[in-house]
Amino acid sequence: MKSLCIKINNTSIIEYLLNKFSSLDLEHFYISSNSFKIYDNVIVHYSGDNLNLFFDYVCSILTDTVIKFYEPIKLKKDLNKDFFYFLPSEKNRILELCKEENSDTSEFFEDKYFSIYNAFSKYIHENHSLVLSGFFTFRLYDYHQKLDYILNTCINRYLIEREYFEFINILRLYINSNPPHTSNLNLIYLKDQSLLFDENNQNIDIKSSNSLHAKFLSDITFSDNDYVLNYLLNTLPSHLTLHLPFEGSLEDDFINTLKLIFENRVSICNNCNLCCIYKHINIDIN
Repeated sequence: MKSLCIKINNTSIIEYLLNKFSSLDLEHFYISSNSFKIYDNVIVHYSGDNLNLFFDYVCSILTDTVIKFYEPIKLKKDLNKDFFYFLPSEKNRILELCKEENSDTSEFFEDKYFSIYNAFSKYIHENHSLVLSGFFTFRLYDYHQKLDYILNTCINRYLIEREYFEFINILRLYINSNPPHTSNLNLIYLKDQSLLFDENNQNIDIKSSNSLHAKFLSDITFSDNDYVLNYLLNTLPSHLTLHLPFEGSLEDDFINTLKLIFENRVSICNNCNLCCIYKHINIDIN
């Protein structure tokens, strides 16, 4: 028989472990629990022959427990300790980004998960009891390194995000403090190019010297989107219609940026005559 005593001092974790172990579909598997002065013990026993399956189940549950309960606490503690200068709202946003990075669909998850799993596997093969909080603190060094990396990555993401919204706010202020220089413009946004039309559906050559004032372009940005944004900021249309022929599937970062900058001046269209024309053109080309 193989037995493992898990020592815990958190009621929520105890309930979580008991529920998880109780739901296992494994013969010859038994659970018991006892309360003592410092710790509550959750004890699992296995008298069957498939020890590898038993170890896998136990390691998986313990790994999920660490990720669910201990990981958020460590991230928040490290954020408050090492990056105390962020505002509470900024810390909340950074923790939201950490949650995204730590989700089971992120690129970090598998590496992080097996770092914990392997540490548990090595330990419970050789020991019969563990203090879960102590194990997390002292035996998961590689995992802690990964969390440090994720936290720093998310802080950098937040700083980029903050700079982006500061940029948006500056442009929004500029737009709202100046009168429109033209009425309605139409942007046809396709998979690989952007086309701008005036209110009479005449194509605008946004790259020509007559229409382009480069004060909003850097000397190294030359994509269609850069030219479009530069032209719009120079002409300040009273209304901008964004034509997305593919039913909104192209609402990417650029389209979202235009919506943020021009706010209520923007409308989305995907089924007018212009949309239909360019939709069919694209189908014919492909």
